[in-house]
Amino acid sequence: MRSSQVRSVDAAMMEEGARSCLLQSRSILEQDIKASYLMDHMIADGVLTRDEEARIRSKLTRKDQAVALLEVLLRKDNQAYISFYNALVCESYGDLANLLHKSLPLVSPEAEKSFSDGGTPYVQTVLSQGGVPQRPVVFVSRTALLNRLREKLYRLQKEPGWVTVFGMAGSGKSILAAEAVRDHTLITECFPGGVHWMSIGQLDRSDLLARIQTLCFRLEQQSQEQDPSLSLHRLPTSLDEAKERLRFLVHHRYPRSLLILDDIWDCSVLKAFDIQCRVLLTTRDRSLADSVTGSKYEVAVDSGLEENQALEILGLYVNGRKPEKLPEQARSIVRECKGSPLVVSLIGALLRDFPDRWSYYLQKLKQKQFKRIRKSSSYDYDALDQAMSASIQVLPEEHRELYKDLTVLEKDVKVPAKVLAVLWDLEPEEVEDVLQDFVNKSLMYRDCHQRPYLYYLHDLQLDFLAEMNRSCLEDLHTKVVCQYQKHYSQGPPTSGDQECLYWFRFLPYHMVKANLTQELYSLMFSLDWVVTKAKIMGPAHLINDYVAYGAVLDKENSEVRAHFQEFLSQNGHQLEQRPFPDVVQLALSQPDSSEVYRQALQQAQKRAAMGGLYLDWVNKSSLESLSRLVVQPHLGSVYSACFSHDGSKIASGGSSKTLRVFNSISGEKLREIEAHEDEVLCCAFSPDDRLIATCSSDRKVKVWNSITGAATRVFQVEHEEQINHCQFTNTQRRLLLATCSNDNLMNTKLWNLNKPSSQNTMFGHMEPVNHCCFSPDDTYLSTSSCDGTMKLWEVSSTNLWMSIDVASQFPEDSEQGGVVVKCSTWSSDGRRVICASRNAVFVFDVKTTELLHEIRTSRLSSVQFCHACPNSNLVALALSHYAVELWDIVSNKKMADCSGHLSWVHGVQFSPDGSLLLSCSDDQTIRVWETKKVHTTSAVSMKRDSAALFNNGDITVVAADNRNRLQVRNGRTGAVMFQSEEQESRIRCTAICSQTVATGQEDGTVQAGGLTARQVLRTIRWRTVKLLNPHRCLVLAVALETGSIQVLEVPSGTCLATLQGHTRTVLHCQFTPDGQTLISSSEDGTIRVWRWRTGECVVLQGHKEQVRRFSLLTTSPSDTHLLSWSFDGTVKVWVMSSGELLQSIVCHQGAVLACDISPDGQLFATTSADKTAKVWSSASWEVVRLLNGHQDCVRSCRFSWDGRCLATGDDNGEIRLWNIMDGTLLKICSRDNKDAMDSLHGGWVTDLHFSPDNTVLLSTGGYIKWWNVEKGEALQTFYPTGANLKRIHVSPDFSTFVTIDNIGILYILKKVE
Repeated sequence: MRSSQVRSVDAAMMEEGARSCLLQSRSILEQDIKASYLMDHMIADGVLTRDEEARIRSKLTRKDQAVALLEVLLRKDNQAYISFYNALVCESYGDLANLLHKSLPLVSPEAEKSFSDGGTPYVQTVLSQGGVPQRPVVFVSRTALLNRLREKLYRLQKEPGWVTVFGMAGSGKSILAAEAVRDHTLITECFPGGVHWMSIGQLDRSDLLARIQTLCFRLEQQSQEQDPSLSLHRLPTSLDEAKERLRFLVHHRYPRSLLILDDIWDCSVLKAFDIQCRVLLTTRDRSLADSVTGSKYEVAVDSGLEENQALEILGLYVNGRKPEKLPEQARSIVRECKGSPLVVSLIGALLRDFPDRWSYYLQKLKQKQFKRIRKSSSYDYDALDQAMSASIQVLPEEHRELYKDLTVLEKDVKVPAKVLAVLWDLEPEEVEDVLQDFVNKSLMYRDCHQRPYLYYLHDLQLDFLAEMNRSCLEDLHTKVVCQYQKHYSQGPPTSGDQECLYWFRFLPYHMVKANLTQELYSLMFSLDWVVTKAKIMGPAHLINDYVAYGAVLDKENSEVRAHFQEFLSQNGHQLEQRPFPDVVQLALSQPDSSEVYRQALQQAQKRAAMGGLYLDWVNKSSLESLSRLVVQPHLGSVYSACFSHDGSKIASGGSSKTLRVFNSISGEKLREIEAHEDEVLCCAFSPDDRLIATCSSDRKVKVWNSITGAATRVFQVEHEEQINHCQFTNTQRRLLLATCSNDNLMNTKLWNLNKPSSQNTMFGHMEPVNHCCFSPDDTYLSTSSCDGTMKLWEVSSTNLWMSIDVASQFPEDSEQGGVVVKCSTWSSDGRRVICASRNAVFVFDVKTTELLHEIRTSRLSSVQFCHACPNSNLVALALSHYAVELWDIVSNKKMADCSGHLSWVHGVQFSPDGSLLLSCSDDQTIRVWETKKVHTTSAVSMKRDSAALFNNGDITVVAADNRNRLQVRNGRTGAVMFQSEEQESRIRCTAICSQTVATGQEDGTVQAGGLTARQVLRTIRWRTVKLLNPHRCLVLAVALETGSIQVLEVPSGTCLATLQGHTRTVLHCQFTPDGQTLISSSEDGTIRVWRWRTGECVVLQGHKEQVRRFSLLTTSPSDTHLLSWSFDGTVKVWVMSSGELLQSIVCHQGAVLACDISPDGQLFATTSADKTAKVWSSASWEVVRLLNGHQDCVRSCRFSWDGRCLATGDDNGEIRLWNIMDGTLLKICSRDNKDAMDSLHGGWVTDLHFSPDNTVLLSTGGYIKWWNVEKGEALQTFYPTGANLKRIHVSPDFSTFVTIDNIGILYILKKVE
């Protein structure tokens, strides 16, 4: 049956044939039709007016109404005839529609011309650029279907929407979709932005991302060709980012374009394209479009061709015979195969080679001599069974065996000829010839849009092969593995082409199917395999392998499998970076007991012997993994997870459409429920934990018994769009459930579980509401919306109490569109409400709506969710750059950065007591974190201001911890050897020498000697943890915020001096080489030179602003000068012994940020916030080199040991190497592109060091890098858990490195020998 609403050029009057058909059928139509049913469709099509409808409805009887409708219809045009015909089809008047079928008006002459020649040159160009498949060589137009489809596509002319072409497998949906857009008028009037084709099939998320990446790249490339001023962006790294990129391209660069999605299987895939654009999709499931928003239209495709069409196809295969010239067996073949386009093509291809075998192939079809493939409601497998058998039998014997090998292929997987060349052990040219034979006989398909060509089988063909070869499947997979091992005995392919990708993706699959368990263990327990596959395909596929084949791998060694899976989970975000990191170096950060570490150390030692540079994190054993538990509850994205109110259970939901409940300590699965017909977007426990509510894209709200898993309440559809969030009240006093949805008006509802429908609807948001949240006492409900506002409602009255305009916090940005408020959360006292939007979090006072605090994260990330800790000022943020962050909303400081997720993090939640934090992600995992371990104000971690002493192979590290205790640690193990009690004032800096110990306090007093060790310990509350060395003493200087300094001897703990003089915080202190003098600088603008044993002090005054650092400038053996620099833009030179100011140099227009003195003391360099660096003479005090080129503040500098080179680093992450002799730029050391922190170095370049031989440069920023000085190329990168490294201490032999990151983790790194 066909329905053909088509846009006609001459549609003022109805065609005579159509009018005559109506008149001939008039009496039958008047007897049977119900006009009221049909008029709704015709009004929607715009061919019937409301006045005409009213006149027709005014008739008293059904027949009178039918007569009136036909009278109106006869006065109208072709469009009205087509609309009337479509209405008959939709209302199941199939027999009546058949009466009108033969006289359906056809398309315009211009469009009709495109049917025969494939369209105008313009159309051919548009379709070619969009990747639309070419018309098959053997093609028969299905005109009625084309007209129906084109009519639906015309509906998209004025607004976005979805046209779904659905039908059984093999019904020709893809060919129909491609043919429909081969029309000049359609494209110019409806889709001037172009037509873009995407073949989908059954994809996992990583493959879908790759397809969208390819489409985005193609669109950007084409737009750049049209406008060279446009730049190409980096490829999106997650589905959500890809969706937003595609949305931008479609709306801003390709408006009114058509996106064709061929062979959609899953609604979750379709949602990736729900971006308010024009979409034509082909599918077997007509209900898929229910999961997306927008106008929707459908075109049904019958699986069988009409007899004349099927005969025409057979005739074209057999020397172009006309249908009437075909033998009688041709009609019997069409009837026997039920007109299946796929089967007709298969038989036709056979007849092309053997045109006299009509009776033979008919006999094969009738005999049904092969076992039936499983019955399917979506395709007539009987016909395919018969056609497939006949097709294979005519192959040469050797080709039949080769075709049998194709049984091992996965469905919807396209393979290049090179893969089959390995499998068949043939030359590529021979393989191409064989495949050409298969394609000619319709036994295989070829994708000609890629080079080299890719080949694939229809899934029904694979089903047939699997059934036919069931008994030898294991042998067939074994052959694949053996052939791979034979061809790649020296190692896996690394070309990155389609053949390489196939082996990396499917080799483990073939090993499992072949039951080759030892081979699987050797492969997947190999760091080499991990390195190569991660580099080529990214970490997601690797994680999936360890999950999918975990049961098999665990039989060999579950611990080793866990080692590899945890390594990938913790470092997946690093493995996504480009340039690709050194995986061996990443693996050296794994625990010493890990198999990953063992293999990495072996490789690092081998490479180090050949000149490679690797660092072993020697004190990592003192650290525990931040993730307490990592579980994978769902096969698919996890959109929501929540703790029960007693903290013992976690519920989760996601794209798998299931609800799962598991133990929050062990991860043991307690309950799994098939919850919804579509994605579960949110789940929530009731206050007593007996119930769990879920909401879904299927627009339903369900309530479940958490113990039995039974559904206790199913609220039927009241929301018209997907329901984004649900939450119970916090108390049992009045149990209510709140939900919010994508509806534009009735988007927030309250439900009483004792009532069958919603109790109240809250009106106020005019756009979708993303989140709703009750205040702690259930007085208010906050809602977060796409309209840029957060609204607070009184729960008792459901009246709007307050509206907060969050959009006003952002400047206008037409590129990013409107401001979307993602979610909200309440402080534990209910006085503050917190919301997230874009990359920011805002804290508002509930009573006044005053903005109290604002948190801004990386501009390259967005906050997906936030949740406030119930017993602290912490708020947890779920971010799109795969991380979870903890912030203190009072101090506005980031307190922790939890990395490990491989994709966007959708949700975070604290446990009721605040001790645990969970996060859920697109990477299919839920991570449970211990708040005390990741939160630096409650865990023992060290401050970045530290001191280190390298002495005869021993390393001592001194720093304050986050509890304001002074720690002395063994630099080889990281073990704590001394630890003080908490100090009353914050410790700001320390200094160390091998003879004495100094601590600085804020009270400003000086106290020297005269105390016993016991008295000193009592005074400063020392607690000796472990003696350093009974034969060696150290002197430590420790300065506090109040300005005082203490000098202590360790291990005795004797207070040697208490120094007071600074009126503000001491920023830096340093011993002279002989240890007899201590120098300190302060925020009070002064520098003090202490003869700390006698209490003498020389005060150096002159700077107008704080003095952050200073250096010793030795001009002669008898005299030492001091070089100091300040935010006042000056450098001053002092005689240290007398305090005399020798020189005061105005160096820069901005603050002086760093200074370094050349090894011979003849030069010194300064860097500044004015983006320049300068080199000065120590003799003339004149500038000798002005170094321009940095684009940001120059924060660090360092001379090489031979004094010939100067390195400078800026806040953009760029490092420049300069020739001191002439000031020329030697090299620029930087990444190829910016990282997630919008930097070339993960942040500011804060410290620089040259190796003693001047061949290697060390730099710190967000991570640590070692550079080849001559080439300016990175030799190695160490990624800390945190970021923002402040400085690094380097041993004299350049073999050991000590630093502390921003979340307080100490790193003692030693070169692997």
